[in-house]
Amino acid sequence: MRFGVFYELQLPKPWKEGDEHRLFHEALDQVVLADKLGFDYAWEVEHHFLEEYSHSSAPEVFLASAAAKTENIRLGHGIRQVIPNYNHPARTAETVATLDLMSSGRVQLGIGEGATRLELGGFGIPAKEKRAMSIEAAEQIANMMALDPYPGFEGKYFSMPCRNVIPKPYQKPHPPMWMACTNRDTIRVAASLGLGALAFSFVDPDEAKHWADIYYGIIKSEECKPIGHSVNANIAMVSNFSIHHDRAEAIRRGHEGFEFFGYALAALVTRDIVPGRTDMWGEYLKQRGNRTEEVIEAAKDGYDATGIGTPDDMREHLKAFQEAGVDQVIFMQQAGRNKHAHICESLQLFADEVMPEFKAELAAREAAKQEELAPYIEAALKRKNWMKPLADDEIPLVKASVAKPLVNQTSAAE
Repeated sequence: MRFGVFYELQLPKPWKEGDEHRLFHEALDQVVLADKLGFDYAWEVEHHFLEEYSHSSAPEVFLASAAAKTENIRLGHGIRQVIPNYNHPARTAETVATLDLMSSGRVQLGIGEGATRLELGGFGIPAKEKRAMSIEAAEQIANMMALDPYPGFEGKYFSMPCRNVIPKPYQKPHPPMWMACTNRDTIRVAASLGLGALAFSFVDPDEAKHWADIYYGIIKSEECKPIGHSVNANIAMVSNFSIHHDRAEAIRRGHEGFEFFGYALAALVTRDIVPGRTDMWGEYLKQRGNRTEEVIEAAKDGYDATGIGTPDDMREHLKAFQEAGVDQVIFMQQAGRNKHAHICESLQLFADEVMPEFKAELAAREAAKQEELAPYIEAALKRKNWMKPLADDEIPLVKASVAKPLVNQTSAAE
């Protein structure tokens, strides 16, 4: 099993001068630490206008900083908003390819669409069409990164003439592609498109097994018709993350923040929001009371809180997901007002006492999986609707803006 860290860059109110600067740099320090400790992925989300819930509106900048300070950890857009209203597909292809070159091939491209009126309404995106808009754009982003030149496209939601979209990514034909998934329906969609599944929902191991069975069942079926130039058959699931040798201390350090994460996520969909004025953290504190101590008392004889507890608690938690068929567990450790020092201590403790057990047989497991899936992936790629490359005589001429002779180079040099 592989492991990742995940960032929304949450910042509850009230905000003090320097809070955003501290938040971003602490998160970057955590990614650097995770790289040194042997974590496999660092995922950064893209959201817009979601105060308190996510201040990560320009993940490409954060990930570029992480690329410069790390050596091995994969850098994941988890996700990039690919609908043209957010980011033109050519700009996404250029940005992802540049980051892939700068990181020497460590980029992962997760695609998403947004879910709240704050985001969708802010960019004029019709909610009922967002999925179709996202998939149309994602397929063309893959084509832009793989084809030389890109033949051009006339679609329902965006059009573009023939251009050679450069640079081309370090990874060929393009970085592995993923899709954000929040339920069984989106798991089905991701598998049918040949995309890795980023399951950003907190589910128990039994439900995780259902999701994995559905996902790999479709990958192996004729339903799988890739939109990329390769198939990324992987399923990753998000988990809370706060560990300490004292279970009660792990709960004190982590429970409140993760509870706020869920509260804020629901509030953005179910509550009216006044931009710049709504105080979700204050509302949350009024409603929760002294729940942490209640949770600690209830957990004295054992605790199953999807990643909060002792190293033994975490070990059992991960074994259940491994047995369910999950390929990667992504830890969301920065939530609410969780402290930077506590996050770093958890990362270190996990790497020292839990990670080695799950890394021991990783190479053998992945080799066996690759061998099993190879014929299914080959068949899926044969079903793909490939964009036809242009022959040289088919590439359209782009006429000059002004009919003017070039300056004589010899004269200019003299």
